[in-house]
Amino acid sequence: MAQSITFITASLVIFLFPCSFSVKTIPASDLDLIEFPLNLEYLEAEFFLYGSLGHGLDTVAPNLTMGGPPPIGARRANLDPLTRDITIQFGLQEVGHLRAIKKAVKGFPRPLLDLSAESFAKVINSAFGRPLVPPFDPYANSINYLIASYVIPYVGLTGYVGANPKLQGSASRRLVAGLLGVESGQDAVIRGLLYERAVQKVSPYGITVAEFTNRISWLRNSLGHGRRKDEGLIVPEKLGAEGKIRGNVLAGNEYSLSYDRTPEQILMIVYGTGDKGVPGGFYPKGADGRIARSYLHGS
Repeated sequence: MAQSITFITASLVIFLFPCSFSVKTIPASDLDLIEFPLNLEYLEAEFFLYGSLGHGLDTVAPNLTMGGPPPIGARRANLDPLTRDITIQFGLQEVGHLRAIKKAVKGFPRPLLDLSAESFAKVINSAFGRPLVPPFDPYANSINYLIASYVIPYVGLTGYVGANPKLQGSASRRLVAGLLGVESGQDAVIRGLLYERAVQKVSPYGITVAEFTNRISWLRNSLGHGRRKDEGLIVPEKLGAEGKIRGNVLAGNEYSLSYDRTPEQILMIVYGTGDKGVPGGFYPKGADGRIARSYLHGS
C-alpha cells in the first residue's frame, strides 16, 4: 500500500509540475535534431515581433540572441488591429519556444536573417515564375503580411513532424510535441484567416489569395525535391479530405495527417536554392547548428 501511495504521489507531481528540459535529460543522439529548429524559431520570432511591434529579440529578449547579428530589413507592418494582436501573440510564443529549446540544448547565436521586403518578393516571384509588378511587399498591409506568414510556420511544423519519430528520449519527444502543438495552431490560424479571404484578389495584382497559397506550396514542394508535402487553400477535390472537397483549410495527406520534412529538405526550402549546401533566401550566410554547418562545410 505504501509503495502504491508513493507511486501515485510521484505520478501526480510529474503531472502537476511539468518536466523541465536540460542537456542532461536529452540523449546525445537527439541533440542535433532538437537544436536544428532554432534556425526557424529565430526566423519566426523576428518576423512576428518586428511585424507587430517594430522591434525584435534585441529589445524583447536580447539574451536569447547570444550576440547574433540583427535581421536585415525587418520592420513594422501596416496591420489591422486583429492581425496585429494575433501577430504579437505569435511573436511572444516564439520567444517561449526559443527559451524552451535553449533549456534543452546549448544552442547557437541567431544567424543572419534577411527579412527584407526584397527577400519575400524573391520568394513570391519564384512561386509565380515571373516578377510581380510592383514587387510584393509583406509589410504593406494585413493581407500581404498574412500571405508572407503563410511562407514560414508551416515549414517548421513539417520539420517537427519529421523529427519526432527519430527522437530516442522521452523528454525530447515531449518537447517536440509541445512545440509542434503551438506551431500547428499558428499555421491553422494563418490558414483560417487566409481561407476566409480565399477568393479575394490581392491588390494590385488581381490574383486571388488562394492562388498565392497554391503557388507558394508548389514552390516549396519543388525546392524540397520530394513528393507532395505542401498544399494550398483550394485543391483538386481528389486532394481534399477524403477526396471529397476542394476546400483545404488544413493541409494533410490522404489520411488527413500532417506532412513531414527532413532538416535537409527544410534547408533547401528556406535557402530558396533547392540545395542544402547553398545558402540564400532568408539565410544569406546559411543556417547554424551541426546539421546545417555540415552541409555548408562540404559545399
